[in-house]
Amino acid sequence: MRRGTRRGRRAALLTAAVAVSLGAAGCTAGPGAKDDGRASHAPRPERSHSAAPASGPVLAVKVDNVRAARPQTGLKDADIVYAEPVEAGLSRLMAIYATELPESVGPVRSARESDLELLGQFDRPVLAFSGAQSRLLPIIDRAPLRAEPASEDSDAYVRAGDRQAPHNLYLRPDRLLGKPSGAAALTTGFTYGKAPAGGRAESSHTVRYPSASFAFTWSDSRDRWLVSMDGSPARTADGGRLAAATVVVQHVKVRESDFRDFRGSNSPYVESVGSGEAEVLRDGRAYDATWKRGAAADGTTFTTGDGKPLNFAEGQVWVVFAGHS
Repeated sequence: MRRGTRRGRRAALLTAAVAVSLGAAGCTAGPGAKDDGRASHAPRPERSHSAAPASGPVLAVKVDNVRAARPQTGLKDADIVYAEPVEAGLSRLMAIYATELPESVGPVRSARESDLELLGQFDRPVLAFSGAQSRLLPIIDRAPLRAEPASEDSDAYVRAGDRQAPHNLYLRPDRLLGKPSGAAALTTGFTYGKAPAGGRAESSHTVRYPSASFAFTWSDSRDRWLVSMDGSPARTADGGRLAAATVVVQHVKVRESDFRDFRGSNSPYVESVGSGEAEVLRDGRAYDATWKRGAAADGTTFTTGDGKPLNFAEGQVWVVFAGHS
């Protein structure tokens, strides 16, 4: 993982931004069809994680994940999908794009305080979001990222006529980045390659929040973990099934922030810096792991019980943040 001299600069900027400890805010927006998620889907080319130097930053998009927002658009093209707890026990997604840029992503919703810490691992990422708690906005502006909120003078966002606000705001990524930056922009600390020895056979795994859930079911025919959310299969906008090559259930400290949304619900803060336990799902097996992230400018490493790097399978990664088990 290449940091160079920018790591110290990013760490200092991020520390200044996050140390103010402002709480994040509450806010926010496709078509569906049918599909049994089986082998009728042609396999997509795998993303290479040993590519040429990055030509630019990653694009991070905050994506709505309540039932009215589904099916979402553009998630299947993300390199990484982070799932996080938000107000009232619900969930929200952050999709990270480096190797592909879809035509549209959404529905786009608001940013949270802990997004700044999570995004500190990337070099000046572009963050697309629909707003934030008013006291958080100045902190986002000072963070080491390029903030691209939805605004009336931005042609990067459009409203879908077949959905109701606030679940109808979509991003056109090519208006923010001319081309994909490449896999080298994914300075996550993840390693990819041959599966480790051991593990245990596992056909499905479920993570529950107070008012939301994520389930991952192994499909031999697709060689992927099929995604379900809140008890229903997760579809793409064209009716396909969302599927991950690797799923990480990362147990973190989730604490209350100092701020609440407009309904009075507290905005949880996900502490992605630190260390803890995790389960890594790949190839129909589950592996117990330890995760570690020393600072906000660092990526996250996952190791096996003997301290060796735990390789992920090539393809899309879902990281679900869960409380301590």
